[in-house]
Amino acid sequence: MGLDPTARIHPAAIVEDGAHIGAGAEVGAFSVIGPQVRLGPGVRIKSHVVVTGTTEIGQDTEVFPFCSVGDIPQDLKFAGEDTRLIIGARNTIREHVTINPGTAHGGGETVIGDDCLFMAGAHVAHDCRIGSRVIVVNQSGIAGHCTIGDDVIIGGISGVHQWVRIGRGAIIGGLTKVGKDVIPYGMVDAQAGELKGLNLVGLRRKGVDRAEIAALRAAYDALASGDGSFQDRARRLQEDTDSALVAQVAEFILSATDRHFLTPR
Repeated sequence: MGLDPTARIHPAAIVEDGAHIGAGAEVGAFSVIGPQVRLGPGVRIKSHVVVTGTTEIGQDTEVFPFCSVGDIPQDLKFAGEDTRLIIGARNTIREHVTINPGTAHGGGETVIGDDCLFMAGAHVAHDCRIGSRVIVVNQSGIAGHCTIGDDVIIGGISGVHQWVRIGRGAIIGGLTKVGKDVIPYGMVDAQAGELKGLNLVGLRRKGVDRAEIAALRAAYDALASGDGSFQDRARRLQEDTDSALVAQVAEFILSATDRHFLTPR
């Protein structure tokens, strides 16, 4: 066991041989830390938490009671292969959250960035790639193989279908089913998951320049109507734009995907 002398382990906790507990980390009462787990400096595991599998949790991340982190994927094809879960720094993982590692056929790892908030009851499935500063609100589920960009907000009691990509800065309203890719900075609402516009509030909160926001709005309108397919319109945007944000949207649309897109109405 790699137990830093400054780490604090409650007497009622179980830390199995082989686990690595970093400087200043804490493990609360009745929590279980598996033998292949690495907790970074300052990680705080509260009571009644299970962290298992080949799992790394980054510095100053806090995990609240009754979470299951790193247990085997909910995938019938999983055959016990050695796969990983990597969680970055300063994340907040609230009560009853479940996060699964990867699978051999899906790349072998689930990766979460920094400064994310997973509210109570949220689920992150196998082989997902979650960016930084992502917020997943209560009882929302992200299915396997999804890619979620930085600064995305997923509203409460929403479901993201497997293989879906959600671009940077997008916002998903509560009670929404997301079955298709969402462009960067898009705003998705309604139970059927419709692209209703742009996440203008989020852009303004981030201090994005008004000219960039105007360029995004013009790009959204261009994607909503015009000659050719959705991809044809994106190619024209990519060729004609001087906006870095519009270029991100065009690149997202033109990159490889296993899903169709939610398109502007």
